Amino acid sequence: MDKVFIKQLEVDAIIGIYDFERTEKQPVVFDIEMAWDIELAAKSESIDDALNYKTLSDQLTEYVGNSQFQLIETLAESVAQIILNEYQVQWLRLTLFKPNALAGDTNVGVEITRARKQNQHRPGFLA
Repeated sequence: MDKVFIKQLEVDAIIGIYDFERTEKQPVVFDIEMAWDIELAAKSESIDDALNYKTLSDQLTEYVGNSQFQLIETLAESVAQIILNEYQVQWLRLTLFKPNALAGDTNVGVEITRARKQNQHRPGFLA
């Protein structure tokens, strides 16, 4: 299976458990890998046959920018479900960073791998 990816998608969002995090937007950064068969798009050269990463990144930027999650785990799961359900990818790996969450310019975050329900028991697919 081929992959389409988006690296370092940065969005300002309300995210965190502390009072100051609930009033000031701060950056979160996404790296997303998605299983997508590119063969049809390569043959047709039609965006309709491709995973439109521009549309997807615009939708995620708007969604995350308007969200108000407390935990990055909840945000990561919510974004993964949008991608799986609305873009029909077979599986994805999503890494979500919260830059400068700790002193010393340290990134912290989560990485999740999700698959569409029908693929959960196929070798090579993680749920």
